[in-house]
Amino acid sequence: MTLKRQDYPTQADTVEAAVPFWHDAGKRAIVFQIFALFAVTGFSYYLYSNTQANLARQSIATGFGFMGKEASFEIGESLIRYSAADTYARALFVGALNTLKVAFIGIILTTILGCIVGIARLSSNWLVSKLAAAFIEVMQNIPVLLQLFFWYAIFYETFPSPRQALNPIKGIFLCNRGFIFAIPEAHNAYTAMGIAFIAVLIGGWLLNRWGHKRQELTGQFLPAGRITVALGIFIPLLIWALYGAPTAMNMPELRGFNFQGGLTVSPEFAALLIGLVLYTSAFVAEIVRAGIQSISRGQIEAAKAIALSPGQVLRLVILPQALRVIIPPLTSQMLNLTKNSSLAVAIGYADFVAVANTTINQTGQAIEGVALIMVVYLFFSLSTSVFMNWYNKRMALVER
Repeated sequence: MTLKRQDYPTQADTVEAAVPFWHDAGKRAIVFQIFALFAVTGFSYYLYSNTQANLARQSIATGFGFMGKEASFEIGESLIRYSAADTYARALFVGALNTLKVAFIGIILTTILGCIVGIARLSSNWLVSKLAAAFIEVMQNIPVLLQLFFWYAIFYETFPSPRQALNPIKGIFLCNRGFIFAIPEAHNAYTAMGIAFIAVLIGGWLLNRWGHKRQELTGQFLPAGRITVALGIFIPLLIWALYGAPTAMNMPELRGFNFQGGLTVSPEFAALLIGLVLYTSAFVAEIVRAGIQSISRGQIEAAKAIALSPGQVLRLVILPQALRVIIPPLTSQMLNLTKNSSLAVAIGYADFVAVANTTINQTGQAIEGVALIMVVYLFFSLSTSVFMNWYNKRMALVER
């Protein structure tokens, strides 16, 4: 039997076998990870057992069983029906909806105002540019909590009591209890109009996509935006007329010490929304300005050379490219606005943190309450991030 060359142990094999494992970087890494896993597990068990022992010593029950008990406290404003006889679970759900309401409206208004101020910052008009710069500098350098206190004080110190409420137009009142105005009486027509409006928006989006493909193939432009706007006005009005054109209004009336009926925007909600929008929009404006300035001057000059109007240059050339720079930092500002909404507890707005704090004070379930706050804000933040990351990927340039 003859041995082949590869059957003999090589010098590299001998050296590899002689090297102890603690001199092998790969094996050392595995050992270190095992030690780290044991350390983290041991520390976690220590925290858990210590917490359980302290809770048992103070006769504090653990778990989320309190969620089914009666809350026994009122909430100033709610998007759904709520009373003190409802459970803690429903009270916390009301707080989460209030947080979602201010975050959703705030993100929309912040994006609009930030874009306007950012574009104004680059205006060739000296006065417009300087006013935008002053807005950015002032709002960025005043802490958001102080802004909330300022706007809250404006409502309570400037506006009169409900009995002396300002009434500039019939059905509209302004006082230290908020902004109260008339709304249409509940009717099936308004539900049908809302459904029709959403259907028109979806149809307009599909029409816009088809119009872009058609323009790429034939060069013919389809005014999908104007068609959508026209249909969005005409179709709901047509449905309103077919339902008998209801005009009944739910008018606010002063009864006792407050108004009944209509819709009320509370001072707490208004102060929180204004403060968050003004503060965050100053940062969004700088993001928009930087995104626009990232576009090379040559592309703008080329767009003007083919006789595009300033509005078309902004809409068709600058913004589509600037969005790829704007979206990532804009996502961070949206997350900041959502998390800063927890400062609502300082001015008495019943957001999730305020309701959770009340729940903790009444039940003593501090660990569970704080855990719920963390989970809710984590859910809001991750939902925003997922949507913005999807949109960022959709707007990103695809390499060929």
